[in-house]
Amino acid sequence: MTRLTSTRLADGRELIYFDDPGSPERDPGSLVDHRDLPPRADPGELRYDALSGEWVAVAAHRQSRTHLPPADQCPICPTTPANPSEIPAPDYDVVVFENRFPSLGPAVGSTPDAPAWGTSGPAFGRCEVVSFTPKHTGSFAELGETRARTVIEAWAQRTEALSALPGVRQVFPFENRGAEIGVTLHHPHGQIYAYPYVTPRAASLGAEAGKHFDDSRGRESLTSSILKAELQDGRRMVLEAEHFSAYVPFAARWPLEVHLVPHRQVPDLAALTGAERDELAHVYLDLLKRLDALYPTPTPYISAWHQAPLDPALRESGHLHLQLTSPRRAADKLKYLAGSEAAMGAFINDTTPESVAARLRSVAGASTRAGKTTTGIPEGASA
Repeated sequence: MTRLTSTRLADGRELIYFDDPGSPERDPGSLVDHRDLPPRADPGELRYDALSGEWVAVAAHRQSRTHLPPADQCPICPTTPANPSEIPAPDYDVVVFENRFPSLGPAVGSTPDAPAWGTSGPAFGRCEVVSFTPKHTGSFAELGETRARTVIEAWAQRTEALSALPGVRQVFPFENRGAEIGVTLHHPHGQIYAYPYVTPRAASLGAEAGKHFDDSRGRESLTSSILKAELQDGRRMVLEAEHFSAYVPFAARWPLEVHLVPHRQVPDLAALTGAERDELAHVYLDLLKRLDALYPTPTPYISAWHQAPLDPALRESGHLHLQLTSPRRAADKLKYLAGSEAAMGAFINDTTPESVAARLRSVAGASTRAGKTTTGIPEGASA
């Protein structure tokens, strides 16, 4: 089993080592941060946008955060005498720690009640960094299945822990990969945000999910219904395994977009069984490798885990799923959000979901499922 070891950095931030199964016991010296760090700043500010009914975080202190440092100054590489980094150990497997320059937190609490124009409050919440590997170069797709499984265990454990914090209403693990996406560190890593409010996208998805759940009298989630329809159609399926299936959605917004869905309705990563987490490590790596196989150079992407918010009204109908998107529409072209998308939220896709799914099926061998192989297209479905 994955072993967890918690410690505190010099300024009081929590850091947790997640060691692969079979790893040796952690040296106590790897738990001590010898740096002289200044005290942590107070939270930034949340301001209420009365026009949209949405919260906006104001985090001016993030202007001074580290931006694309050289490899020998990377803050999430293992500590060396020349580079005392955020991670005190000379080596590690997976590490999660509180962000030194958070958009939310470090204090936790609730947003103001009955907000209106001019309402503001502390930017409560938690922002954490998840380092996938001690290696400065590479990507998640290059991890072995054992390490990927350790990352999944970290996501699940942190989802459960952060969900229990006062005022937290939604937990969001994600990864930004590639300079084109706007990463500030090249080292393979992701983040986890614990929001004190339900984000606009989660609220919108939750409203539609709730309607379907009520209409079906609680017998079926909207995500389950969509997966069933995609499996029947078959043209947009990418892969099908025992516990998970992946497809390009019928109304994909991005040039590259894949949804990875557990067959069983669960609200979040913490609710997955051991067998489901084992398979997830395999199929998630498969998807990322397919994405990178489309072009001669690595594909930038955003990997977003949509977990059910903690609001009971949204949680009952929630269904965990991954949304993997990339703005890459050709080997040398990116999609930028222009007027229609950025101002109106009305997306225009330059690719067809069916052609993207076909390409993703073609760049990898058949997937193994229960002793047989499947390309992700159900037998008898149209290709």
